[in-house]
Amino acid sequence: MSGRLPFFVYGTLRPGEHNHDLFLRGRTRSEVPGRLTGAVLYDGPGYPYAVEEPGGVVCGELVTADPDRYGQLLGVLDRLEEYAPGDPANLYERVAREVTREDGTDVRAWVYVAAPSVAVALRARGRRIDGGDWRTR
Repeated sequence: MSGRLPFFVYGTLRPGEHNHDLFLRGRTRSEVPGRLTGAVLYDGPGYPYAVEEPGGVVCGELVTADPDRYGQLLGVLDRLEEYAPGDPANLYERVAREVTREDGTDVRAWVYVAAPSVAVALRARGRRIDGGDWRTR
C-alpha cells in the first residue's frame, strides 16, 4: 500500500521523548493521541516493539506530516527504524493499520511493528509492557 498516510508512534518518537525532537519536530502538521488495537508492546533495548496480537491495545500518537515534508519524513523514519521494503533482516516492518483517535474515529496509518522473526523471539522471551503504554513501563 502506498499513499500519504499519517504515522502512529508509540515509543521514542512520542512528544517528550528523545527521538521526537530529533526526527519529528518541524516536520509535522498535527500530533494527537491514538490507540492501535490488535497489538501489544514489548520492551526493547531502549525502545519498544509493537507485536501484532488480537485483543491487545497500544497507546501512542497519530502524527500527520507536513505535506511539503512527507517524503523526507517517510525516508527519515524508515532509516531510523532500519526498515527496507522486502529485507529479511528488518527488525521492524512498516504496515498500514487502523488507528483510533481520541474522538473515537478511525484512520489508516503507517505503523512500524516487529518483523515476524523479532515477534517470535519477543513472544518467547521478551518482557511485555502491561497496559500498552511505553511511558508507564
